[in-house]
Amino acid sequence: MPTFAYEGRTADGQTKKGKIDAVDANAARNQLKRQNINPTSVSEAKGGIEISFFKPKVTTRDLVIFTRQFATMIDSGLPLVQCLDIQSKQAENETFRGELSVIKDSVESGSTFADALKRFPGTFDELYQNMVAAGEVGGILDTILNRLAVYLEKAETLKRQIKGALMYPVITIVVAGVVVAVLLLFVVPSFEEMFADMGAGLPALTQMVIDMSKWMQANWWIVGLGIFGTVWGLRTFYKTEKGNVILDGVMLKLPVFGDLLTKVAVARFCRTLGTMLSAGVSILEALDICGRTSGNKIIEGAIGKVRQGISEGRNISEPLAEAKVFPDMVVQMISVGEATGALDVMLNKVADFYEDEVDQSVEAMTSLLEPLIMVFLGVVIGGLVIAMYLPIFTMASNVGG
Repeated sequence: MPTFAYEGRTADGQTKKGKIDAVDANAARNQLKRQNINPTSVSEAKGGIEISFFKPKVTTRDLVIFTRQFATMIDSGLPLVQCLDIQSKQAENETFRGELSVIKDSVESGSTFADALKRFPGTFDELYQNMVAAGEVGGILDTILNRLAVYLEKAETLKRQIKGALMYPVITIVVAGVVVAVLLLFVVPSFEEMFADMGAGLPALTQMVIDMSKWMQANWWIVGLGIFGTVWGLRTFYKTEKGNVILDGVMLKLPVFGDLLTKVAVARFCRTLGTMLSAGVSILEALDICGRTSGNKIIEGAIGKVRQGISEGRNISEPLAEAKVFPDMVVQMISVGEATGALDVMLNKVADFYEDEVDQSVEAMTSLLEPLIMVFLGVVIGGLVIAMYLPIFTMASNVGG
């Protein structure tokens, strides 16, 4: 977004200078006039660096609230520009307020609402832009916005479920790793000195732990470098086209977790496609967006084949079945939806079903992981503690005997 340097006079005649973000110079002048500043000069700032690191990010919650309120205002008969003006002033998020202000100025200057949204693709993605465009053309913008709000809420719920499923085991493993490192680096050496003063031989388990501790103290930097290198290497490999395909394929084949990812992909695909088709977006364009927002290269490739098949005159269910990524039930239900002319309704029903399946799978996976993690912690940390106290128990037994 361009930044303009301005100079003007306030209502009491004082000269004021500063900078302002706007679509163009005319929009900048309009903003200044609304602030009761009469601009005498407005020019684009050159060589400035916009620092946006500390600006708050626009969240899904911000977008849902805006979408619902905007739909209500449009349905009440308020003009589009007035709705944007109200929203730009009352938005809680500072970044979002600025973006809405620019969008309002753009619409006021003659742009369509959908074109104005394209200035901020980070906030309003392609799905949002295309559905708004379809709503504007069809004269049902309020209906489309309500559908968008429902879609965003369900998508956010799905994302939270996946994060919740991953967070528990990841945090547990990280904490366990830190505890083991602390024991090996700081606690075990204290026991080693005590055992050395005893002068007696150590049990094999205790000696093994002490040897691990010595190695850890001498080579802790290798462990740290190895962890960092592995994470960095996987991230770098995943950014390549080949790595992206390989790792996404591996993720879908993982036991338990792979099945969960497949259900998430099915729910997201059906919800996105159903929402866009019900808004009047063409099926080819909708499939293109579904593929790029799937979050998995294998799923994206399968959707790409479906899109190609439809462009060749085939129906959606045939290439979907050939892709062998989506479950047979999904293919059959989509086929029924096509035959009855209610594809969007059927897709939303499938999405509802699989979102419930995701919820149940997350609960089942959490129930399965909890005892496994407890056993892991018991074996690793408990084993270290037992190894350290084993010589003491042995000595006490010999003294008692």
